[in-house]
Amino acid sequence: MIRPYFWGVFVGSCCKYSKATNNTHFIFLSKDKLMQANAPFRIGFGIDFHQLVPGRELWIGGIKLEHHKGALGHSDADVLLHAICDAMLGAACLGDIGIHFPDTDANYKNIDSKILLKKSNELINNVGYNVGNIDSTVCLELPKIKPHSAEMQQVIAGILGVNENQVSIKATTSEKMGFVGREEGIAAYATVLLTAKQ
Repeated sequence: MIRPYFWGVFVGSCCKYSKATNNTHFIFLSKDKLMQANAPFRIGFGIDFHQLVPGRELWIGGIKLEHHKGALGHSDADVLLHAICDAMLGAACLGDIGIHFPDTDANYKNIDSKILLKKSNELINNVGYNVGNIDSTVCLELPKIKPHSAEMQQVIAGILGVNENQVSIKATTSEKMGFVGREEGIAAYATVLLTAKQ
């Protein structure tokens, strides 16, 4: 049975259903109203790409991997942490890392992306949310991620203040296709669930 007035919160918007008129109205909320809306959870998706070039260190998931190429970027170019940051910020409707940590700002030149992850976590905390869990995938040919995924989980979980079993890190190749298959670049994808603070 539908009540005469039903309120729900869906990814930054409120929905009001009126039985009398059989209409549903959506009201989009500003960021300062987000906490008042008290959505129990929010979901975000992040994606990032970087070129692989000689002479750069390769940082993935907050740890340094030995490889003959590294990711090119303004910061340390940690593709996995950048995807996670974007997913967190997107879930909270706070934009992306390009807005908060622009590559035109010298303060972020060669910055450790673990700092960006910490700052992104503070931003979502400030609007009333914590990370519930992360599911992520790194796409590259070499080096292999599986031997290092447990350490990456530890690093990320420690920064976010969550358990390691709340951070999933998977890896795949592109079966030799495209820029990843040619080892010209690296990609990462992340989905993040945010839960409202109690």
